[in-house]
Amino acid sequence: MRTLIVGIDQSGRIIQHDRSSLEVLAPPGKFLLGAHLNDLVTAPKATGSPLTGLLAAARNGREATAVLAFRTRRDEPVDAVVSIQPMRGSGDSISALVIIRMPPPADEQFLDPAQMRHALLDDTFRQIGATLDLDQMARGLINIVVPHFCNSAGLLVLESMVAADEPPADREDGSQLLRRLAVASDDADPRIDAAFPIGEVLRYPPGTPYTEVMETGQPVRTNNDNDDALQIAEAWLRRPVTKLLAGTSMLLLPLNARDTLLGFIVCTRRAGLRPFDAYDTEIGMEFASRAAIYIDNARRYSRERATALTLQRSMLPTDLSAPCSVEVRHRYLPGSQLIEVGGDWYESITLPGARVALVVGDVAGHGVRAAVTMGRLRTAIQTLAMLELPPAESLQQLNELMQTLGEREPHFATCCYAVYDAVHGTCEVASAGHLPPLLVRPDGNSEFLDVSPAPPLGVGEGIIRSRTFEIEDGSLFVLYTDGLVESRDRDIDDGLKRLQATFGPGSAERPVEELCKAAVASAYADQQRDDIAVLFARLGRIDGSQLATWVLPGELTSAAEGRALVTEPLEKWGLTGIVPTTQQLVSELVTNAIRYTTGPITLRLVLERTLTCEIADNSPTAPRMRYAARDDEWGRGLQIVSQLSQRWGTRRTARGKVVWCEQQLPRGFAPALPPRA
Repeated sequence: MRTLIVGIDQSGRIIQHDRSSLEVLAPPGKFLLGAHLNDLVTAPKATGSPLTGLLAAARNGREATAVLAFRTRRDEPVDAVVSIQPMRGSGDSISALVIIRMPPPADEQFLDPAQMRHALLDDTFRQIGATLDLDQMARGLINIVVPHFCNSAGLLVLESMVAADEPPADREDGSQLLRRLAVASDDADPRIDAAFPIGEVLRYPPGTPYTEVMETGQPVRTNNDNDDALQIAEAWLRRPVTKLLAGTSMLLLPLNARDTLLGFIVCTRRAGLRPFDAYDTEIGMEFASRAAIYIDNARRYSRERATALTLQRSMLPTDLSAPCSVEVRHRYLPGSQLIEVGGDWYESITLPGARVALVVGDVAGHGVRAAVTMGRLRTAIQTLAMLELPPAESLQQLNELMQTLGEREPHFATCCYAVYDAVHGTCEVASAGHLPPLLVRPDGNSEFLDVSPAPPLGVGEGIIRSRTFEIEDGSLFVLYTDGLVESRDRDIDDGLKRLQATFGPGSAERPVEELCKAAVASAYADQQRDDIAVLFARLGRIDGSQLATWVLPGELTSAAEGRALVTEPLEKWGLTGIVPTTQQLVSELVTNAIRYTTGPITLRLVLERTLTCEIADNSPTAPRMRYAARDDEWGRGLQIVSQLSQRWGTRRTARGKVVWCEQQLPRGFAPALPPRA
């Protein structure tokens, strides 16, 4: 941008000017002194013209800016940005300074090295240093190069530097895969956008300046005649590139950061302009070396952020399972936009027999370290849930795991673990240093359940106890981490009261998703909050028609009786096709129970998302599957159960144990059940 300065009197006549003004502006006579601004501007006398407004502002002692078209010695008017600054004076002294900024003629571009250096290196990186977005930074860098250094430019980086997947293998000819992040031209030529599309992933052909700069890591300067342009276009199989490169001067600047070649910037000047020289190369390399550091920082940040988020998302559940009578929703909010990963987690795991494990936990700290510990605990929780350990015993096992991990790296976490039984309508809850769960009854009354918390996991050896609560159908069960109710400017008691106030009369009828949003709505505005994990569950018992229970004597004839009993409910449920398989499973489980226990046994069928068959007895000894030799009479029962069922297992009870197995329901099956009241 060329800047001209003239001084005017109160009438608008020029009484001083700089040397450049006389070279550029075209006054009516030979001399610029004494000329009026009206004589220099096209169509100046129109009523309300910008020039009239500028002069009026100067007379009133105000600064003003406008765009005017000036007559120049090139016989073509040039649009310029004009600013007027009033000055104190009287008589023939200067009344105001007029500062005129206009673009230089095309054939005078890139002639002033000091101006190019200033445009590229002074105050430039302050404008883009605040962003860490790689695409946005690339656009900002190219918009600096164009138009101050060249007419068009592109920025390309190695695909392996920005791709999330494994880096592609290099070809035998040494060519590397590149991605074009930004392109710009001073005349917005659509042919350039078409020939060099942003986002394109490509390999440049061997023997071109593009591969030379990547092979050597040094700047490449070349002047392309028609033959050179045609050679590049044909090797690249892009004939339109010939016209774009013919007669141009190209300078390719490698982007080297921390001894690593990231890519390059390709700068092009049109035919007729001063070609690139050694001094241009020096200025360009200084710009490229600084730009490479910014690009590398943005690339590292993007890679680390993507890795952390992928880690976090892979460790949090993508789908929450529960019995049909239980509706579960969740929310997870990171502590801040700068630290988007943390140690809060939630879990909802369907258990056999229409039960569900509901878990929320919080690992102390933030970032990847807390997320990794959270992933270990979540994996352990899923394993313990499949083993069907009671909540208190599960937390005890987690505590031992945290203490083992703490031997190498100190960790601690809080956790609340609940198991809801949708058959009996009971919920067993245990807590290790965690905030109490909130229970909202169907009438809107709510309370924090009195669960005596043990020390946090990994801190002490305290005994973890559980309590069992009777739950009314339609009640809301809320598990949450401390980030929901505690912040730097709010006491935790106030946060608990506010959470409780979210629910009231009519909460039972409101959608769980709506309640979930309402509970965390105020947290979005808090920029200093902790991570938040919330788990909502609307609890309800399954319909009695989905159950069938019998008490059988501890006699061998009970196996045949059990086979006969299960036929009727299966036919009523519309599961006639799996009657033979179910009878075989019942026979094996009943026989196994009678052989290893005394007293009556209980047979129960539960129709849920699967068909569960349960045998309860008074023996605490869990069965285990063993290998039976060819001539053994016993030992094949559990092998048969394992083959015929989707899965099987056992859990301890206060009076003994339950052995169960699940069968997958036929595809498209809809149980023939009466509507619930």
